[in-house]
Amino acid sequence: MSTSISLKLPVASLKLNINLAELKFPELPRSQNTILGQPRAQSALEFGVAMPSSGYNIFVMGEPGLGRLSMISNHLGTLAQTLPAPPSYAYVDNFTNPREPLAIQLPAGQGLAFSKAIEKLLDNLLATFPAAFESPMYQQKKTAIERQFNQAYNKALDLVDNKGQTLNVALFKENESITFVPLHGKKSLTEEQFARLPQAERDAFHAHVEELEDYLSEVLLELPQWRRTMAEKTRHLDNDTISQAIEPLFAELSDSYQEIDDVMTYLGELKQHLYNTISDYMMPARTLENQGNNSSKRAMLNEQYAPNVLVDNRQENGAPVVYEPHPIYQNLFGRIEYVSDQGTLVTNYRKICAGSLHKANGGYLVLDAEKLLTYPFVWEGLKRALKSGCIEIESPYSELGINTITLKPEVIPLNVKVILVGSHEIYYLLEELDDEFNEMFKILADFDSYIPRTDESMQQFAALMLKHAVDAGAKPLTHAAIEGLIEYSCRLAENQYQFSARINDVLEIIGEANLFCQQSRGDSIDRTHIGQALTAREYRNGRLSQAILEDMLDGTILIDTDGEAMGKINGLTVLEIGGSSFGAPARITTTVYPGSRGIIDIEREAELGQAIHSKGVLILTGYLGHFYAQQFPLAISASIAIEQSYSAIDGDSASLAELCCLISALTRTPIKQAFAITGSINQYGEVQAIGGVNEKIEGFFRLCKARGLNGQHAVIIPAANKRNLMLQQDVIDAVTEGLFTVYAVTNVNETLELLTGQTAGIADSEGNYPENSINYKAILRLKEISDMAADDKEPEG
Repeated sequence: MSTSISLKLPVASLKLNINLAELKFPELPRSQNTILGQPRAQSALEFGVAMPSSGYNIFVMGEPGLGRLSMISNHLGTLAQTLPAPPSYAYVDNFTNPREPLAIQLPAGQGLAFSKAIEKLLDNLLATFPAAFESPMYQQKKTAIERQFNQAYNKALDLVDNKGQTLNVALFKENESITFVPLHGKKSLTEEQFARLPQAERDAFHAHVEELEDYLSEVLLELPQWRRTMAEKTRHLDNDTISQAIEPLFAELSDSYQEIDDVMTYLGELKQHLYNTISDYMMPARTLENQGNNSSKRAMLNEQYAPNVLVDNRQENGAPVVYEPHPIYQNLFGRIEYVSDQGTLVTNYRKICAGSLHKANGGYLVLDAEKLLTYPFVWEGLKRALKSGCIEIESPYSELGINTITLKPEVIPLNVKVILVGSHEIYYLLEELDDEFNEMFKILADFDSYIPRTDESMQQFAALMLKHAVDAGAKPLTHAAIEGLIEYSCRLAENQYQFSARINDVLEIIGEANLFCQQSRGDSIDRTHIGQALTAREYRNGRLSQAILEDMLDGTILIDTDGEAMGKINGLTVLEIGGSSFGAPARITTTVYPGSRGIIDIEREAELGQAIHSKGVLILTGYLGHFYAQQFPLAISASIAIEQSYSAIDGDSASLAELCCLISALTRTPIKQAFAITGSINQYGEVQAIGGVNEKIEGFFRLCKARGLNGQHAVIIPAANKRNLMLQQDVIDAVTEGLFTVYAVTNVNETLELLTGQTAGIADSEGNYPENSINYKAILRLKEISDMAADDKEPEG
């Protein structure tokens, strides 16, 4: 009896009770920080961001809900405002090789301004041409050039005509055609008159015509050269006219961008290319059919000359901070779009689209590590960009022989700090499988899952809760409500001395409690509303736990909560389904019989027991050998099973229950079925801590309460789990009334005495246990089985 009393936990130890009466904190917090704790991760993040050397990219490690993105956003959002904005970039046409567009770097904020300046230039060109070719000076010079050609041409024709007069043949010119007509008395003959001439005269005329045609060819031998000379002079005139017209247009641009080498180079090439464009599309003779249709010419000029501004970082915005939620290859590295032109896909530099790397260039890029590894080619592409220090827009499928791209844009220098956000599994996976990972991500910002509960952290917690209530438009929180939230956070952490770092889980309760507060027409959210929100959440997620409880009550699942039985014990399990977890008792049974097969784990034999559970069963053999088989060989055959389990079982929290059940079957000592037990053991019989202790206790309590509490019902937990107790109020009320008990044990002997009501027995200096003790009975039974096994091995005489 004394043992049970000393191991019984007092009511005060079953739950943390917070009292903030003496704790001072502001009603409306001034701090904008929404992260609680995490000094190690904060320090690593600040160091990694501040390091300018290459390779000091950052991996923020932790589970979702710990405030990883919030910390990054808070830190970078403030820091980026103090940094200079990076340069802007635009793509322009490469006139010598249109398949390789050129990248132009401009000062921050000047990308769109440069684009508008070029658009203004194009508007001025439309206003200038073809009007510049209609000026009297241009027309006069052009007429003079044409006159020179016509004079030479007419002079040659005069020579032929004069010679024809001597042969009674006249020369006629109509448009570009030249004909010869016979003369009679200085008058030209018609065809009828020519037909009435004697044959001899007609033959003479034809002979003269042939002679004149030969002479015409002779005198017009240089006609192509005259035409080339005229065309050359006309071209010079056109170019001079174009030059005089566009020089003022480019003068202003050159003055504005004379210190930007990329722009000046492009303007020079643009000016040269404009000569051909104006000559081909904007001359009066060639635009008659398009007179008044400036929209088509404007679209053509845009497609050919307007810059494609990729990124235009405004000076007042500081360094960019970009979070890419969907990091497929095209979203990260940019893409080239296509349009269909009569069934053919075509593209140009204007169809180049920026990716997140372009937008974050000169600043910070935040990526989800798991998503990054999900999409093909992205991880290798990111490493390649970071190592080369440039962004190259290309098709990721080109290496597979799929031709999906017709442009190869000029690369853009890359200067970005990449911050990956991922879980522990992703980090260690990358570290193990990628040799280059640690070279490029040298900084690890490791988020803690728990935060120590101190006066300072409780003040910060309370301030954060108050701020969230104000920001969310909820009713104000009372001190009692904050006390309830702190207790809930400690329950999530399963520790009376720590908060859960998953602050968002607690913040959600404020919103749900606010609804109950509004329904009750309250002025503020109190502890009652917090409790209502938690109860409602448990009810919403409790369908499966209720179904299992009903199966236990109607006998479908066999669990005894009264009486005694040998080789049967109530273990405690935790089931996690979806976003909820709940505890449920499970019957563990053991059979022992002569033989030397050892302890058979039926769960493992059925391939339901996972590695850690199998390890817990194997430890039992070590315990039996250490405490009971020091003077004879351990020979035992036993089977252990968790009854009515139809899915995988893992964890070693049932090993204490399995050992007690095994000893019960071995010694034929009954176990109280009003008890349920959880705990892990080592080979020396020391009881070790387990997880899910609150859910396990509450799961057995619900069954006992449904059947009727009688003061005999109890659970046994490891003493190391006392700090993890955050039980619900109905359990605490039952313990207060003496209807339910929680015991904490440190070793197997204590557990056996509680379960059986008998003395376990402590070995003396010679290793002998007191007679009639449980351990004494265990040794006798094991020695009996060992002797039987030895007799079976003796040869027949």
